[in-house]
Amino acid sequence: MSKTKLKKELQKLTKEQLIVQILDLYDKNKHIKEFYNFYLNPLDENQLAEKYIAIIKKEFDVARPERAGLKFSVAKKTISEFKSLSPSAESLANVMMTLPECACEFTCEWGDMEESFYNAAYNNFKAALKFIAKNNLLPYFQQRAQQCTIWASSCGYGFADDIDDVYLEYYNN
Repeated sequence: MSKTKLKKELQKLTKEQLIVQILDLYDKNKHIKEFYNFYLNPLDENQLAEKYIAIIKKEFDVARPERAGLKFSVAKKTISEFKSLSPSAESLANVMMTLPECACEFTCEWGDMEESFYNAAYNNFKAALKFIAKNNLLPYFQQRAQQCTIWASSCGYGFADDIDDVYLEYYNN
């Protein structure tokens, strides 16, 4: 159904009917519930960001590699869900930067990974820095980005060079 058709149908409902619909969605859909909780109380943004960061860190658990799923798809979905809540650019950048950090640290600690792992880490690092630059946040994330280059420095498949190249693209002083 298109937005236009949905809008027409919703306009036919009374205010009370709309409230019932929203409350029903709130009860049945975890993501809707989280959206409204954040929408009505945006002061908890940092706490909410930490929840999403924890999900990403669990996926790339350096302390317990046997429990790490190492699924970029899970981490990317986590970032998308957080983004759909319309957080501040700073909070979104914080969550986005967590993915390449975790991936770089994991491979530094536990050795060479498959080339597809490195490609995904590189693409997420590049996407995070692009977003950070677009929102004029580069100074706030430089130390974290530089740490990614340090962790990547011992990795294979040209990963270290790729991460370093992206870093220099944004932080070439």
